[in-house]
Amino acid sequence: MGLRQRDLEDLVYDVFEIDSYKSKMGDDADIVTLSFSVKEEAAAKDLENFLEKGYEFVLDADCTEGEQSDGTYKVFIEMERSRKAHDNIAEILDGVQKISGLDKIKYRYHKNFRSQEATLENLTNDVPLDSETYGIAIQQESLNNYKDFFNRSYLEETSMVGDYLYMKKAWADPLLFKVVDFGSTENTINSIQESFNANDFAEIIFLSKYIGDYNITKYGHKLTFENDGNTLVLERIIV
Repeated sequence: MGLRQRDLEDLVYDVFEIDSYKSKMGDDADIVTLSFSVKEEAAAKDLENFLEKGYEFVLDADCTEGEQSDGTYKVFIEMERSRKAHDNIAEILDGVQKISGLDKIKYRYHKNFRSQEATLENLTNDVPLDSETYGIAIQQESLNNYKDFFNRSYLEETSMVGDYLYMKKAWADPLLFKVVDFGSTENTINSIQESFNANDFAEIIFLSKYIGDYNITKYGHKLTFENDGNTLVLERIIV
């Protein structure tokens, strides 16, 4: 029996990723990959079946075996990178919204810190339709990639679910942050309204030991991390 409207309500996260994972079906330049985060294993299996059987243009759908370190289950989709890709993604999202009850759904392109609403206009601007433009897009996106930003850290793992960044260092408890902003250091620092916070120096020392040699500053409750001319603004979530 197929899924009906809202059968997966409150089980699918409202941010998915595009071109963040390698294709199993072919070259990444020729295949568009989508990945959804789901809260329960059974729901992930249901979503996998829904996507694989419901759309002829889906080349493959698969879900991870077991819970991931960030507490989610991932469902992956692969489709041809063609002139129809934007419309195909929009068609999939229409179905996902109906079975999940999500009013809005956002996407993150190639592990970008920023997520944005999954409108056809935004998808058209961001998702390349051929191998040449794909190569250019991936090169540009490397500056915004949350994996690359922490390339000289002590972290064992970084991942994002929604607009939350998960960090894990070996032999230490994981840390969770909400992403507030990301961009060039000058523009990002200038946009912060809070005053410099000199009272939480102990937290700066802790984070420096946990993450590594990054220039970390605190403004109010906001933490800034600088790397190669870019600054990431986070708020720590205590769980």
